[in-house]
This record gives sequence, C-alpha cells and structure tokens, in this order.
Amino acid sequence: MGSGQQVSVSITEFNLANPPEGFLEDPFPFYDALLRAAPVLPQPDGSLLVCRHTDLDRIYRDTTLFSSDKKKVFAPKFGAGSPLFEHHTTSLVFSDPPLHTRVRRIMTSALTPRAIARMEPGLVETVDCLLDGLAGAAKVDLIEGFAASIPIQIIGNLLDVPMAERAPLRDWSLAILGALEPALNTDQLAAGHRAVEEFRAYLQDLIARRRASPGDIDTDVLTRLINGEGADGTLSETELIQNCIFILNAGHETTTNLIGNGLALLNDHPDQKQRLLEQPELIKPAIEEVLRFRSPNQLGNRETTAEVDIGGMQVPAGTNLHLLIGAANRDPEVFEKPGVFDVARMPNRHLAFAGGPHVCVGLTLARLEGRVAIERLLHRFPGYRLLPGRVPGGRIRFRGYAALPAELE
Repeated sequence: MGSGQQVSVSITEFNLANPPEGFLEDPFPFYDALLRAAPVLPQPDGSLLVCRHTDLDRIYRDTTLFSSDKKKVFAPKFGAGSPLFEHHTTSLVFSDPPLHTRVRRIMTSALTPRAIARMEPGLVETVDCLLDGLAGAAKVDLIEGFAASIPIQIIGNLLDVPMAERAPLRDWSLAILGALEPALNTDQLAAGHRAVEEFRAYLQDLIARRRASPGDIDTDVLTRLINGEGADGTLSETELIQNCIFILNAGHETTTNLIGNGLALLNDHPDQKQRLLEQPELIKPAIEEVLRFRSPNQLGNRETTAEVDIGGMQVPAGTNLHLLIGAANRDPEVFEKPGVFDVARMPNRHLAFAGGPHVCVGLTLARLEGRVAIERLLHRFPGYRLLPGRVPGGRIRFRGYAALPAELE
C-alpha cells in the first residue's frame, strides 16, 4: 500500500495484534485514519490504542496515573519467571521507581554531554573506516555494511566489550527486541528466550572479569554499574545483568533504523537530499525530521494505575495502553503538513524518544550517531542511490530496513 492510498478496512475494527493487510508495509495511512476517526480505540483483548500527540505527551509525563511496569502484561506473553519475562521486567524501560531511578541515575552520570562529546572523534573514525571499506564496491548494503555496524561498536565501547566478542551482540539484540512485537509465534518466543540466556551467560563472565580488573570510572559504564556510582545503592546481580543487556540492545536496532531510514528518505526525496547537500548546516533538523517522519520505534506502552479520562474515554485501572508514536508524530494538530518530509522543519516536537522521566536515556548519543553517519556518507558519496531490492525490517514496533542495496558512486 502506498502512503497516498486509502485504508480499505473500517478503522474502528483495527486490531494491532492482527493488523490488516498493508499495515506492516505502510502503517501511515492507518495512523492517519486512526487520528481522524478513532484516536483512542479499544482492542479485543481489553487494551487501548492511543495515538494523539497531546495524549501521549500527557501519559509520558504522568508517572502516577500511568505505570511502565509490565509484569501483568508480560507474564502471560512470556511466561512468569521465563528468561524474557525476567529481562523485560527488570530493565530500565519497563520499570518504575525505585529501580528505574537507581539505574537511570547511573546511566545519565556516564552519558553526560561532555562524555558524549568525547565519543565523537572515535565515532567519526569508525564511520570513515566503514566508508573506506565500502568504497569501490559495485554494490553495497547500507544496513549490514554500514548502519548496523555503527551502534554495535559505539555501545560495545560504552561497556568496553572486547572487539573479538562483539559478533553475537546484534543477533541477540534482534531476538530479544523482536519478542516485544504485539503478537509472537513459537519460534520467535523460543529465539528470544535463548538469546536472553546466552546473553546472560556471556555477561556473567564479562562482569566477573571487570570486577577483577575495573575500567576507567569516567568512561566505562559497566564499571559504574558494578560500583553503583551515583545511585542509592548498588544493583543486584540480576538487575546488573539485565540492564547491561538493555544498554546493549537499546541502541542497536533503533539507531540502525535511524541511519537506514534517513538514507532511504533522502534517496526517496531527492529535493531534500539536494537541499541538505547545499546547506549542510541543516543536518541536525534533518535528523529530527527522520525521527519524526519514520520513527525507529513506533510503539510505546503504559498501564493505567487508576480510572482515568483519555481523550474523553473513561479508562479503568489496569488497562494496557499501546502508545502509537508513529501516529503521534504525524498529528496535524501539532505538525504542519505532517505527511511532508522537510529537512528544515522547525519546531519539531516529535516523540521518537518518548518523554517525561522515561525519555530515552541515550537520545543524545543516538542523535550524534545519526548525524555523523549520514553527514559523513553524504560528504563522501553525495551521489549514492538505492537499488531495487530493499528488504523491510518486518516489525510493527520497530520500523526500518533489513537490507538497503545501493550504489555509492
């Protein structure tokens, strides 16, 4: 389905767990229809779709009425006590205070603006090295050969994972995050459980080595997590391991998608690509527009803690909310001509990084990676063009590409 086509199903019957034909390939016409006709939509399982920008913004900011804890939702989905259940109910994103407060304080103390600025020279070197490796090839894959390689190295550096041990990280990450899709088959579930177990075993060994030989407290996030630096006490072994998995997962698929989506959008909007080539100072608003227009993370979740009014609908306590970030970022009440990709768009109040106390802890690093990757590739290969054969990521929650074949020169 193309973005200009109309939705052929009754939008009030839309079911996220069993979406209609065409949604996976192009969800945006469905988002537009939901914003017009059903911005708060009950689902067959008792959950609720919420897609207006103003509602998501309010939900993200209110941690009293809206909880991030997912034990109730994930127990039947993953199995209480299972590897996926333990991971996704212990990690930063699906936890409430006091755990969320303790872990976030450690991470933010390590990801200060000054610390991230120190990463830029190494990031530029990594990106340029990847581009050197692509130069001269008749055909390249901008995902496998470029976009996916950047966050693996940068996040691996954050925890000081030895280079020789980084190969499995992306596959583990994809399997664990894939389990967050609205509906899973048995193979996806088994792969997710197996990935958590293998990741946990690896990290137990890495943590033991780091305890024996601590890293630089100023730059090594794993050493900070072990020490509980800046927190109200140290983390338990389970909390430590699961939040290391979270850190290594969090930036992989989403940052890969940010870079890949940006390169695809510039290819598909040659006027905007040319504008950015002529005005390279627009790179920062261009990254924000990629985040808005094709958000790497399309969905968030919360659970109501009391009866609450959402968009004029009375919602009982204990209701699981699906927050449609991809829809909110195209809400015409907030964005002028939301269906237009504009690299100079300002202001740009997108919710690609969520908001409130749970706003993505790595947002500054993700922006830096996206900016440097796209900026350096455009400078080196301004005439790059995508070839037929793009492979979509195939996810509902995470939007990106599994492959982007291209010619660089």
